[in-house]
Amino acid sequence: MPWWSWMVIWAVLVLGLLAMLVALGYRLFRKGMATMHALGELMEKTERLSDLTDAEPEPPFHPAALGPAREYAAVREERRARNATIRHTRREARIRRGKLLVRADPSRFSHLLRKRH
Repeated sequence: MPWWSWMVIWAVLVLGLLAMLVALGYRLFRKGMATMHALGELMEKTERLSDLTDAEPEPPFHPAALGPAREYAAVREERRARNATIRHTRREARIRRGKLLVRADPSRFSHLLRKRH
């Protein structure tokens, strides 16, 4: 192979690499511009939302660790009682469903026991 064929091969490879880098750079630029456009729209929406929510102040934050223990204990006990009631109701419903399954009438299923000839 003559020496100039190597120059042509390398020139084509370098031009192909440059073309690929330009194409990928263009795609990256377009995606970046689309992202910036979407970010601008998001900023406008957040400004509108903040204008709507600024009318009412946020309630002050009171950490439970620093509050009155008896008050929070009462709230916790109410929550425990409510959850216990919910658990009990669900358990009773499961027991009712189980009893319906256990007390099924076997004569309803006699056709399954018949032998075919």
